[in-house]
Amino acid sequence: MIQNRFFRIGAGIALILLIIYLGTLVDFIFVPIRSLISLTIVPLLITAFIYYPLRPLVNWLERKRKVKRSMSILMIYVVIILALVIFSMIGWPTLRDQVTSFVQNTPEFTNSIIRQVEALQHNSFIQQYLPDRGGSDDMLSRLTEYLNTVFTWLSDHISSMFSFVSNIVLVIATVPIMLYYLLKDDKKLSERLVLLFPQKFREDGKLMLAEIDDSLSSFIAGRVLVNFALCILLYIGFLIIDLPYSLLLVFLAFFLNFIPYIGAILSAVPVAIVGFIDSPMMGIWAIVIVIVAQLIQNNLLEPIIFGNQLDIHPFTIIVLLLVGGDMGGILGMLLVIPIYMAVKITIVHIYRMYLKEKIGNDFQ
Repeated sequence: MIQNRFFRIGAGIALILLIIYLGTLVDFIFVPIRSLISLTIVPLLITAFIYYPLRPLVNWLERKRKVKRSMSILMIYVVIILALVIFSMIGWPTLRDQVTSFVQNTPEFTNSIIRQVEALQHNSFIQQYLPDRGGSDDMLSRLTEYLNTVFTWLSDHISSMFSFVSNIVLVIATVPIMLYYLLKDDKKLSERLVLLFPQKFREDGKLMLAEIDDSLSSFIAGRVLVNFALCILLYIGFLIIDLPYSLLLVFLAFFLNFIPYIGAILSAVPVAIVGFIDSPMMGIWAIVIVIVAQLIQNNLLEPIIFGNQLDIHPFTIIVLLLVGGDMGGILGMLLVIPIYMAVKITIVHIYRMYLKEKIGNDFQ
């Protein structure tokens, strides 16, 4: 009986996969779906990353200050609009100019670093640790090739990260509306989703949705606050040493540090390179600032703000990031961990529902 059920489930899964594969061959079905996903993924991502940090504030205003939920949301919107207006007047012109300058000057960055390396080679102290001239030239050749690859990658990904500005009308038109209704109908949304479950599984479904919501809230809201605090520390340090492209580098660090483990390294690489382009001492100081800020984040900010760490093995995280990066680049690496958390909780609860159905209501 178990074997028959196994084969039926396997045949059902295979049939579903076959239908999906055959559907991908029909352009008029999947082209509109891909277009819809590509248009909505950025607004949905922005909405989620704003919704989870703001929801506790809306709940606090409603419960503690007795402010109506809709009025609480509108008050927060006014504060956000004022912050955006101030940023557009003070921060955005600088950020825009730094992005433009970085992309335009990318071809020159490699030559600048090579000149710095050649200058170091003539240092009498460093020369004694370098290989012979042939080996040194080969090292410079490999370094040039590597740097060209790195700067091309940085330029492409920085351009892609700011490409959503071309759809700014779509973002402005959709994000505030989706965010408003998510915050306003927070409890109603979960109640409606529970109704999708069969009657006898609705209590289990309610627990599953609550656990998914708690996990995503802890990860996204905690990470937003931690990254924001980290970027303030980085920006203050970069201003002190007068690091070029400081606002752009902080902006990149904010998003890249959403990626566990790898994000800290990815955000440190452009900082070190830009600092080294200016001078070797600037590169050293830039790395020191990044290390100090990361130590403060890991040992002080995360225990206070996060509380709980990710319940995912580090090896699993690395594999997920590799898969997400291969499938969707930086955006895929940002999304893969929350998606995995939601899928993992869903599978565990569905399995528990299955066992409860087969064994009986006494199953715990």
